[in-house]
Amino acid sequence: MKMYRSKGNIIFDAIIYFVMIFVLLICLVPFLYMLAVSLSDPKAIINNEVSFIPIGVNVEAYKQIFAYPNFFRAYGNTIFYTLGGTSISVMMTALFAYPLSKTFLKGQKFAMKMVVFSMFFSGGLIPNYLLISNLGLTGTRFAMLLPFAINQFNLIILINFFKSIPNEIEEAALIDGLGYFGILVRIIVPLSKAALATIGLYTAVFFWNDWFNGLIYLNTDQFPVMLFLRNIVNGTSMLGDAAGSADKATIAISIKSAVIITSTLPIIILYPFLQKYFVKGLTVGSVKG
Repeated sequence: MKMYRSKGNIIFDAIIYFVMIFVLLICLVPFLYMLAVSLSDPKAIINNEVSFIPIGVNVEAYKQIFAYPNFFRAYGNTIFYTLGGTSISVMMTALFAYPLSKTFLKGQKFAMKMVVFSMFFSGGLIPNYLLISNLGLTGTRFAMLLPFAINQFNLIILINFFKSIPNEIEEAALIDGLGYFGILVRIIVPLSKAALATIGLYTAVFFWNDWFNGLIYLNTDQFPVMLFLRNIVNGTSMLGDAAGSADKATIAISIKSAVIITSTLPIIILYPFLQKYFVKGLTVGSVKG
């Protein structure tokens, strides 16, 4: 069946496509340029011949990175923080969101107001540091995991998703003798894969990209790869070791580009596999307020 489209709808669609393409280019162009620079010959970089296609393929920058021992240690730390932090966060968020999705529960409205209030007004950097320090977490890997176990935004998404599940399913389970914890584990969680994947992706991206908390809470051997990258970009870590020749500035640029590619590529590869859950989870989670 042929659908009638007014002139206004066509213009509106054109504007949407224009904005989408513009945002896509903003995100894609820097990544392609970094990839091209990281794989290009130093002479081509010096002569500004590199655009979006590598000139004279050269993998020396990647060899130098892989030969640097702290890079793999930082990479392993980031993988640990991402997997551990995401697992803890998804579990704690689900345990907190389920009772808050029950409007008949006493204190539910007050708890929701506290969640929303803390989302807009945080304690600040110094109170958070003093709290984590007094808990004895400073200098331990738990300083990267436990303070970020529950994010208010992710919590609200999951609460709204739980509310969208029909109450008749839980009532039938209660009649069959299943408790609320059993209902959460055996019924609610399996039905909430889309929402859990959504907040899991949000959380994984946060832990993968986080470097500031590692800087103030962790020791040097516990640094994540993003903090390692930040030190390289600022020229305080590997730059001095990698350079030393006449074209050290060129080598530094190619190494910076290679580090950016190797540190961001895993999370970019992960996103397409979770994208369908990501869109579905956001759509369903935003139905109820």
